[in-house]
Amino acid sequence: MFIEDPSALLHAAALIPGSRAAWALFSRLGEAQILLPAMGAALFWLLRTPRGRPLALAWCVAVLAAATLTTVSKVAFIGYEVGYAPLDFTGLSGHAMFAAAVLPVLMRMAAGRARRPWPRLAIAAGYLLALLIAISRVKTGAHSVADIVPGFLLGALASAAALRGTRAPEAPTPAWLGAALLVWLVALPFNAPASRSHDFVTRLSLELSGREQPYTRREMQLEAQQELRRTSTRPAPPRRPFAAAGQST
Repeated sequence: MFIEDPSALLHAAALIPGSRAAWALFSRLGEAQILLPAMGAALFWLLRTPRGRPLALAWCVAVLAAATLTTVSKVAFIGYEVGYAPLDFTGLSGHAMFAAAVLPVLMRMAAGRARRPWPRLAIAAGYLLALLIAISRVKTGAHSVADIVPGFLLGALASAAALRGTRAPEAPTPAWLGAALLVWLVALPFNAPASRSHDFVTRLSLELSGREQPYTRREMQLEAQQELRRTSTRPAPPRRPFAAAGQST
């Protein structure tokens, strides 16, 4: 059996609309450790045929570019304090980006050579699932709206760039591959160990910046509040009297 930890059943039982446990499971679906192996299996199938290789290449380049931009934004915040307190922006959400970059293409491949409108509906379902994953990051307190919106849009741009101008493989996706990917995506949120991607980005940020401790959202907000208090308590400059009549101003 996949589920060895009985506590996972409690999480499954908590799958009710609006519950934190449900959003936490959606959030796990956006982890790179879950999505990238699924993407790797899909790429392996695409690379087997000449017609699938353009999509595989475009997909790899687009996801790599999106992942690089996302990592740069996180390093800029954690290591160099580049954020925006009024919007609570701390860097692009990696979960939102990976979900939007990977899931629509996976869903399109699962549709295979199905007649219209099923391929487009499959892509739309991929974007909808990615959007739910992005929302889950806010619901679980991991990110702000300002973090997930550009992350989701960047990932959506990556998947759209891969799908646009490239033809889906002529050979239908085998049933076993679709079933395996489905089992992977369903089982891993319950059983995968905690993701360490944020730890890697944090270490990279500290190495590059030379900081001893990572910069955090809490620090950014505290600094913004202190600056606001300083500004509000600063005495106003004396008002200049109106110039006498006939004098130039």
